[in-house]
Amino acid sequence: MRIWLMAARPRTLPAAIAPVLVGTAAVVEDAGDLPRVGAFAAALIGSIFIQIGTNLSNDYSDARRGADTDDRLGPLRVTAGGLVPPRRVLAWTYLAFAIALAAGAYLVAVAGIELLFVGLASIAAGVLYTGGPRPYGYAGLGELFVFLFFGVVAVVGSYFVQTESYTWQAFALSVPVGMLAAAILVINNVRDVDTDRRAGKHTLAVRLGRERAAVLFDAMLVIAYLTPPALLAARALSPWILLPLLSAPIALRLATTLRDRRDGPALNRALAHAGLLLGGYSLLLTVGVLLS
Repeated sequence: MRIWLMAARPRTLPAAIAPVLVGTAAVVEDAGDLPRVGAFAAALIGSIFIQIGTNLSNDYSDARRGADTDDRLGPLRVTAGGLVPPRRVLAWTYLAFAIALAAGAYLVAVAGIELLFVGLASIAAGVLYTGGPRPYGYAGLGELFVFLFFGVVAVVGSYFVQTESYTWQAFALSVPVGMLAAAILVINNVRDVDTDRRAGKHTLAVRLGRERAAVLFDAMLVIAYLTPPALLAARALSPWILLPLLSAPIALRLATTLRDRRDGPALNRALAHAGLLLGGYSLLLTVGVLLS
């Protein structure tokens, strides 16, 4: 169980939980209640197991491509570290995605065939991040796909499974969630920039360099923290929408760490804190939307 948890990377799960909470809060704010409790549960389960499946697939694929070497600064990966045979990691990957598909089947039944394509695209994005003949994570597109799938798709999708409709507010609320999820990947890739470069993994941090990647991280934070005031200015929600700004000191400390530190322990802590920031920000955003 300890090794399985190591492979599943539970610290990344806020990226899966946060968008479902925010999208569901937007439903309650619009409708006054939660029309489909079962759909909320299925969306949450599906999102969590897509994230776990993505992590396991990444563990397996990076080991095969030689990206997870002994000198990497991050935590030990179970495939590269020899803790679990590659076939077993692959079996775990299939199991995680199978659970996600089962949750998705329920969502298709209650909300329409559109959810089938959303679910399959999300799983494909998870597998092709580091798998397949031309993994997009090796081409510097990881942050873009994280923003799209853990921001726009997950938040708006969570809204859609309840209402079978879209609103511009749901899209707007997906922006800070997606930005903070992508910011987690920026920290991860800045930490691994040297080993990724040697392995031929041309992440955005490798392409930009550490300094410009830190600037990109700052820009993501700025967009995330400008979104609530923008929604207030547009009179879309009440002043309660400003609650996420309470998490700004954590974001500032993360920006300072990414700019000034290069050592593995500091960046590993920053990575964990970035997950907590996403969770805390999204929880405050959820509460702010519900109170509006």
